[in-house]
Amino acid sequence: MVISPRRGWLDVNLKELWHYRDLIFLFVRRDFVAIYKQTVLGPLWFLLQPLFSTIVFTIVFGKIANIPTDGLPQPLFYMSGIVVWNYFASCLSGTSNTFVDNANIFGKVYFPRLIVPVSVVITNLMTFIIQFSIFLSFLLFFCLKGATIKPNLFILLSPFLILQMGMLGLGFGIIVSSLTTKYRDLKFAVTFGIQLWMYATPIVYPMSQIPERWQWVFALNPMSAVVEIFRYAFLGAGSVKLLYLVISLGVTLAVLGVGIILFRRIEKTFMDTV
Repeated sequence: MVISPRRGWLDVNLKELWHYRDLIFLFVRRDFVAIYKQTVLGPLWFLLQPLFSTIVFTIVFGKIANIPTDGLPQPLFYMSGIVVWNYFASCLSGTSNTFVDNANIFGKVYFPRLIVPVSVVITNLMTFIIQFSIFLSFLLFFCLKGATIKPNLFILLSPFLILQMGMLGLGFGIIVSSLTTKYRDLKFAVTFGIQLWMYATPIVYPMSQIPERWQWVFALNPMSAVVEIFRYAFLGAGSVKLLYLVISLGVTLAVLGVGIILFRRIEKTFMDTV
């Protein structure tokens, strides 16, 4: 094997990622097992987190604030948004410290550095599948109770929505990770920023509650269209507009492209600044 320097900003060898797929699997296994290995409840935390969040949101935003949910059962409405948001937020936060957390490994052996954030996205996908199964259980329960729920063919878009969330979280995460090598303050701002971003996304409120003249502003948030389409696909209520989906995809691809370019640029010199 010949390892040669890459000088171009756009010189991204995706075949190399496939060549190191076994290493990706090892990172995924390591991260998935290590997260809750020394905890009392272990993998049950994957289930408890969305359940507790749904209960809190139902009490605070549903019962106390009395925010409408487009006629949907409140637990289902909130859980649908929580499960989707958790995957994106986990991808973003997990990849935002790639260079700082893996400096020791990066400084000792060569492998494509992009493998690490990609493995984080795959690890979080496994968590998403577990939490998504809980959402489907709730969906089945409310269907049997006769709730007004209308799943439709938009469900077929689910794999693409999941892929888009992973790409968006990866893009923003590696941008932050690249900048964190010089500006460590960003590490503290990520958690705070993710919390604010959640409230700018229709998680605890439907898009229909936003005045028409301001909906285009929320459409600039790529997660708004993802959450609304996901909710419409499985629950039959939500705002599905082709323009918002196009904007969401455009922003996602732009962020991922900028992130990969910046990541490739920084990985050449980050050991001098970390």
